Amino acid sequence: MENGIIGIRQFTILVTLFTVGSSILITPAGLAAEAKQDAWISAILAVCLGLLTVYLYHALVRQFPNQTLVEMCEGIFGIWIGKIVSLLYFSFFLLLAALVLRNIGDFMTTQVLPDTPLQFIIIIFLAAVIMANWLGLETIARAGEIFFPWVMLFFFAMVIFLLPQIRLIQLKPYLGEGIMPVIRASLTLIGTPFMELIVLLMVIPFVNCDKKAIKAFLVGTAIAGFILIIITLISILVLGAAMTARQMYPSYNLAKKISIGGFLERLEVIMAGIWFITIFFKLTICFYASALSFAQIMKMKVIRPLLLPLGMILIVLSIVSYPNTSYFLNFVSKIWFTYAFTFGFLLPVCMIGVALFRKRV
Repeated sequence: MENGIIGIRQFTILVTLFTVGSSILITPAGLAAEAKQDAWISAILAVCLGLLTVYLYHALVRQFPNQTLVEMCEGIFGIWIGKIVSLLYFSFFLLLAALVLRNIGDFMTTQVLPDTPLQFIIIIFLAAVIMANWLGLETIARAGEIFFPWVMLFFFAMVIFLLPQIRLIQLKPYLGEGIMPVIRASLTLIGTPFMELIVLLMVIPFVNCDKKAIKAFLVGTAIAGFILIIITLISILVLGAAMTARQMYPSYNLAKKISIGGFLERLEVIMAGIWFITIFFKLTICFYASALSFAQIMKMKVIRPLLLPLGMILIVLSIVSYPNTSYFLNFVSKIWFTYAFTFGFLLPVCMIGVALFRKRV
């Protein structure tokens, strides 16, 4: 099915890029809308719970080493129920890929190329994703190694350039409205991206050292979590909680405020560069998981024949998945957590419980 084998470092990088994904642009707004100036505390709480979720996946992988999520489902629930659960996961992967693809289209049509048709942007970006999947997982991992240093360089450069504009007064009052808004806000970040890490269980069997894979999983999640905490904190310190909550892409607008010596200004291309790289790898992995899961359900030996048909379905799904930005914000804040929690937590817990029960019986 998949001949490529990736290393521990490559898997760590893929986890980091996947987790940062689209969250680096939209996370600060969602957190600030609920927790206001305490959004950074919500981010820390969500990252801690995200790391615990990775331990849950480790418990599942430890019982079924060298198996993808689809193979685990069929091994735990049997052929027929297992295929039904696997099809549900396939639909989850495909819908997640559609939402990520639509995020790209919305960002480009509202911030960069407002006169360009949405469909054109989606098709061009998806063509690159299909090409990456055609070349295989090993090629995707090697590309991640090339681009990851640039992501970190751009990120730290932006943080350093914004240091003169930081105002610590923006963080006060601490826990001004109590702890509950902080907890509610953290659910947004837990749903996106930490509950989505279940997608990587379709990749982890191809890591060349399964004993160290969980460590790589944790390290990658921790690095991405640190980036999301810092970008949320910087957004609050520079823009303020009210402005961060009102912006659709606060970290992109944050980069517009960079001004060094009166000549180095409007460096939002830095944030756009980070986001294009991370969201490309997130979409590529989601698309790969979709194709691989469907191929394993249908007992196909290769995924290449599925790439173009699934790509065509993904284009349509990304356009009809939500009609406008207001609908998307409402969907992410009120619905997505429950949906992602079902696939990212409840079903894995159920799988572990059934597997333990069958072993005892």
